[in-house]
Amino acid sequence: MSTESAQLPKSVTSERVIDVRHWTDRLFSFRITRPASFRFRSGEFVMLGLMNGEKPLLRAYSIASPAWDDALDFFSIKVPEGPLTGRLQSIQANDNLLLGRKPTGTLVLDALRPGKNLYLLSTGTGIAPFASIIRDPDTYANFERVIVTHTCREIAELAYGQKLVDDVKEDPLVGEEATAQLEYFGSVTREDYVNMGRITHLIENGHFFKTVGTEPFDPERDRVMICGSMGMIRDVRALVENAGFIEGANSKPGDFVVEKSFVD
Repeated sequence: MSTESAQLPKSVTSERVIDVRHWTDRLFSFRITRPASFRFRSGEFVMLGLMNGEKPLLRAYSIASPAWDDALDFFSIKVPEGPLTGRLQSIQANDNLLLGRKPTGTLVLDALRPGKNLYLLSTGTGIAPFASIIRDPDTYANFERVIVTHTCREIAELAYGQKLVDDVKEDPLVGEEATAQLEYFGSVTREDYVNMGRITHLIENGHFFKTVGTEPFDPERDRVMICGSMGMIRDVRALVENAGFIEGANSKPGDFVVEKSFVD
């Protein structure tokens, strides 16, 4: 795949694919070059895509690499009939992709008030922004405990998140802090597993809190970030709002935040 710079709108740049990894027949990740001028906060998303004839085809993707990295990582689902992902799943090293110039998003530390425990609740590729957040030194400076959850259909789909957490604990920048403060909770919905069921059910029946050794959500102590399917976001939002949590924003930090961008 190639992208002619002369055809590009001013809102995007053309970047080279560095690496692609297929985790399952439904999930893959890829790494692309990062422009020297590109700045973002851990947890933000950016428009990403390919040319479709003479027009760019772009979708919002959470950035899965930390703000200090010299390249950009992404984690994506494969949708064979998807206008973008149907093509994106076939990219290879040295192909070119379009990258938006202006990252944005509400899933950032700046949108949360100070607290003790930070819960990062995700399903599927919704773990991508948390891949960035758990490699940010500010995360461990701002919270005593960081608990990332990842719920998928099948056990094999947990591999990305499991490797991510293992690698973070070996990271030269935040490895010591992550080893002491970061915890991982994976669950699946369609296979037998030690943690089986939707994360909302595991929260409601107490299994989640018992497993990670914490008390039920409390807005005096806990902060929550939510990213995943629309159904999961709706249900978890209801849980934390019923517990007294107030949604935060860049302009007014609160107790929880939600990511509202999706790929096809």
